[in-house]
Amino acid sequence: MVEYLTRRESLKRGLTATGILALIPEWSLPALAQGDTDVPFTDMPKNYNPATPGAATRQLDIRKLDGMLTPKDQFFTTQHFTKPEIDAAAYRLKFTGMVHKPTEFTLADLKAMKSVELINGFECSGNSARAMEGLSSCGRFTGVRLSSVLKQLGVDSKAREVVFFGYDRGPLDIAFRQQTYKLEQQFGRSITLEHAMKPEPLIAYALNGDPLTQNQGFPVRLIMPGWYGVANVKWLSEVHLQEERFLGNYQARWYRTLRGVGGTGEDADPQTQWVENEVTHMQLKSVIARVRKTGASHTVLGFVLNDGTPLKSVEVQIDNGPWQKAEMDHANTQFSWKLFSYKWEGATPGEHTLVSRATDANGVVQATAADLKRKKTFLEDNAQFPRKVMIA
Repeated sequence: MVEYLTRRESLKRGLTATGILALIPEWSLPALAQGDTDVPFTDMPKNYNPATPGAATRQLDIRKLDGMLTPKDQFFTTQHFTKPEIDAAAYRLKFTGMVHKPTEFTLADLKAMKSVELINGFECSGNSARAMEGLSSCGRFTGVRLSSVLKQLGVDSKAREVVFFGYDRGPLDIAFRQQTYKLEQQFGRSITLEHAMKPEPLIAYALNGDPLTQNQGFPVRLIMPGWYGVANVKWLSEVHLQEERFLGNYQARWYRTLRGVGGTGEDADPQTQWVENEVTHMQLKSVIARVRKTGASHTVLGFVLNDGTPLKSVEVQIDNGPWQKAEMDHANTQFSWKLFSYKWEGATPGEHTLVSRATDANGVVQATAADLKRKKTFLEDNAQFPRKVMIA
């Protein structure tokens, strides 16, 4: 069940802009206690720098993971064009195309509608070991359901596609056969009308109880729970309904996954079928983020990202030994990242390799690197990620 909270429900539970954490159950593992120490990963690149607040691209330093919500000044950020500076008073969100009542909403109009709140964790589809899994975060977003606005405006019976354009724009080279067109283009992504009318998509204007930051799409962005970051369009300027499929640059060309299926598993096998899919829902992934020493024992901490399918288990393996079940945090919700912990007893001095894997309720097990050997594009890398630590 999706955990949405209306503004009234939030107030009943004591939520204010300064009391946002009142809604979040405390993580089952407390913050670092006196005498606790972090065990550093020995496989971290020496030049790894998650970047400073305000940088063009910022990764979350997952080694600092200590709870459900990512602070707004640590939330990962990346984009294809420059970050637009938008005057909140002059802001307008347009609904155009195959709606009965094309309309422009001010920020005040949106805030006057029935609001809901949702904890949502997501990652960039390019997040992987290359980025030390730092292109991921989790926050509490406030806004209005997209479906409620579409129902209010009325949708033409022939509409099939909902396209989201951002205020961010820039020059693009669009190749078509032997020609290249140099165009100024807005960032755009789309979903089907069927997806748009589900309760999950959110037109959001707040993160963790405060207005969105510029990095997170101020003043308004789209939130697509369970989908990769590219679908969560920032600096939202227009929602356009149409009958035809949308084939924008960041829909049909840049964000796609190429996989080989069938045959013997070898690329040269003529029975191999190469299939291209657009990047949409997140693939099941778990990540070990932190290892903490408390007395003679160690605690392995991490998170899971997926499309919202319930989880069956998360397991941790030490040095190719048996898989051991980890504990899931009680604060986890359907679309949050799912925090987990594993108590590691009897760690011996020397270097050790730790890896986690998640299994969902449908029996899907997180992929290994070998499972993904026939995936040619680097996006959607959800392979199990071994981490190395040195025990003194």
